[in-house]
Amino acid sequence: MKISLLHPSTFKLDGGAMFGIIPKPLWERKIRPDELNRIPMSLRVVLIETKNKKILIDTGIGDYHGEKFDKQFAVIGKKSPLINALKEADIEADQITDIILTHLHFDHVGGLGHGTQEHKRLFPQARIHVHKKHYEYAKNPTKRDAGSFQTKFFLPLMEQYEKENKIHFLDSDKGEILSDEGEKIEFLTSFGHTPHMIHPVFENYIYMADLVPMSHHVNIPWVMGYDLEPGTTTVYKEKFYNYVQDKDLTMIFEHDMDVWGGKLAVDDKGRFILQQPQESKKLVVERI
Repeated sequence: MKISLLHPSTFKLDGGAMFGIIPKPLWERKIRPDELNRIPMSLRVVLIETKNKKILIDTGIGDYHGEKFDKQFAVIGKKSPLINALKEADIEADQITDIILTHLHFDHVGGLGHGTQEHKRLFPQARIHVHKKHYEYAKNPTKRDAGSFQTKFFLPLMEQYEKENKIHFLDSDKGEILSDEGEKIEFLTSFGHTPHMIHPVFENYIYMADLVPMSHHVNIPWVMGYDLEPGTTTVYKEKFYNYVQDKDLTMIFEHDMDVWGGKLAVDDKGRFILQQPQESKKLVVERI
């Protein structure tokens, strides 16, 4: 496998919401907020190239939301950010064969299309991989998290893929997403942030998505206020950490600007810590 980390754009979210019940004097030692209490965040996408496939994990936030949205979330990126990032990796959109969507929040599925009324797909040749139960939930979420699901954008696109039989619905808590001549991408499913969020496992890596969005969230109680069930998140973090250590995996963080990933260790107080943080080189395309 050839693995690249794409960094198409950045945005900001409220620091208090990103750290839930953790007091600001603690979390701001790790990451400084701006004057509006927002913290900078990556929209890190993974590109995996095998002999016959070119695979994306998540698609970022897109570029179609409008001035008000971009100002509120401090979105920074070129026009067609994911397409431009792929071009820097010498990949054209039509070459993408598969897209794995960890979940359908707007900052993970936003790069799937143009966001116009025509609902034009950016990757019409690709096959979509998503958890079926999460997809069903995303079409009818609770009022608490409805703002995270922009159904008017992603649903028409997904329906086009479904009509063309180009959606692979995952329906278990773990298993295989796809394979290519012996090179496999498997997955685990977590709960807490949102139902049935999937985490691709490939080579010696695992994509943590919003279970552990940044290196600052490695400590188990450090959980986002955005999570539907924060207590459940802590349970799954511990389950995942045991799996990560058993398989000697390197975690990849989707939203950390400065650290793209690392391995786990346990300190002398029995807490999980990041043993080998891998610093981001701040490149649009970073080979790992």
